[in-house]
Amino acid sequence: MTSKLRAPVPNITADAERIESVVRREAPALLAYFERRSTPHDAADLLGETLLIAWRRVSAVPVDDQEARMWLFGVARRVLMTSRRSGVRRQALTDRLREEALTRPSVAEPQDDQLREALASLDPLDAEIIRLLHWDGFGLSEIAQHLGKPAGTIRSRYSRARAALRAALER
Repeated sequence: MTSKLRAPVPNITADAERIESVVRREAPALLAYFERRSTPHDAADLLGETLLIAWRRVSAVPVDDQEARMWLFGVARRVLMTSRRSGVRRQALTDRLREEALTRPSVAEPQDDQLREALASLDPLDAEIIRLLHWDGFGLSEIAQHLGKPAGTIRSRYSRARAALRAALER
């Protein structure tokens, strides 16, 4: 008979009690740490992220109170640095997209006032079906999926919308 080696079962209750104690004691100081380095709204999010990491890595939290405090602040620092790097990347992407939007011609809406007025006269769902099909290149089944409607409903609404649009343009 072979013996099977088993990993020791962690004491989940003790871990939970220890992390609760550490969090209860250190959360106000961590929140103040984040508030001094970011906005109040961001501070709350950063604290939440830090505490989530602490709960996920509960077995890594040192038993000694001072070491646990230092460990938590180390996690907080890394969370803050990651947030700042993400913010810089997000801002760079926003700047690039803004520059691209300013340098390319706008194709958002047709310049034909008569067509815009005719579309505005349609039911909003019908107008959206027309736009998705003709401007955005979706098929009717894709439009049905996108709008969360049955395909048959979209087909019949498209047929009515097309007829109503044609009539509005002929006026």
